[in-house]
Amino acid sequence: MVRVVGRLDAFGVALTERPISLYAAAALRIGYGLIYLAYLLREFPHRDELWGPGSPLTPTLSRELLKHTGWFSLLAFSDRPIYFEACYALAVVVCVLFTLGWRTRILSIVFALVVTSFYARSILMTDGGDNLITLMSIYMICIACGRRWSLDSRRARLRGPGYRRRPEFARVAASEHARQLGVARRVLVTVLHNCAMVVIGAQICILYATAGLYKVQGSDWDHGTALHYVLNLSLFRPWPALSAMADSHPMMIAVVAYLTVLVQVAFPFALFGRLKYVVLSMLLGMHLSIAVLMGLPMFSGSMVIADAVFLSDRFYMNVGRQVRRLVRRAASPAPDASRLMESTHIPPQQVRPSKTLDRM
Repeated sequence: MVRVVGRLDAFGVALTERPISLYAAAALRIGYGLIYLAYLLREFPHRDELWGPGSPLTPTLSRELLKHTGWFSLLAFSDRPIYFEACYALAVVVCVLFTLGWRTRILSIVFALVVTSFYARSILMTDGGDNLITLMSIYMICIACGRRWSLDSRRARLRGPGYRRRPEFARVAASEHARQLGVARRVLVTVLHNCAMVVIGAQICILYATAGLYKVQGSDWDHGTALHYVLNLSLFRPWPALSAMADSHPMMIAVVAYLTVLVQVAFPFALFGRLKYVVLSMLLGMHLSIAVLMGLPMFSGSMVIADAVFLSDRFYMNVGRQVRRLVRRAASPAPDASRLMESTHIPPQQVRPSKTLDRM
């Protein structure tokens, strides 16, 4: 009982006092902010047909659909083109600021509102990538995604360790009541962040496990021919010659199909061992193949970013050190040839007089 109580106390301290995976949370913010910004810029010429007044799903039909689905969209408030253009410009600005990490506590809410608004406006023209980004945008409201690699962290670092994040308590800093409120706020933010990170990890595990179990039930995946049929679907052949070249190796296609099912089913169990990085590398290759061969870059990108949540802070810190080292090495000026010759010039040898000459 003493050992169990001690472990429960340690778990409680870790849950309430130390936020976990701050670098992974920053990677989620940067990744999803960039991918949604690229999505909006890529669809800029087609924005009116997808989400605007010129969409086949007119604003009136969209409002009727929102009543049945229960979603909320800012784009359904008005049918005027100028209102839609203002919302689109606001969405682009929000993605940029959220990626940079400026006022992330507020902008995370605005970013989730933007993503859900565009998702709900054309819910019939979405895929798995849109669904995952929408879920992650809601989860990121609860995590502290601005404490690393952000303008917020840079501002706090420049102001020094004595900087308080709660200016409203500055006037009553000496009050015990204000101190207790500050402690309660830190504990609440830490618990909310840790629980949200666990939920994000559980969401990805459930996604991979269910995808693998559904594949097991299909005869095409059981026979190893599922990828053959996928590579011959005209809807998912952006590069027909590349798809035909990959389909010309049936043995490789069968092996990749079996490995896909095995990795997805075993993913939740491989996270607790040394095979985690091997499995994540195989999933990275699988998603890159889906992005190139099937023409689904947004889905693949959203999955790769979601997988980054399982990398430890030590991994991100090591990568950061290596990147800074490469940058310093690339930024260091090359040595001047003349100075190098001057520094390596060997002075002439001085001949000492012999002892006999000294005696004479």
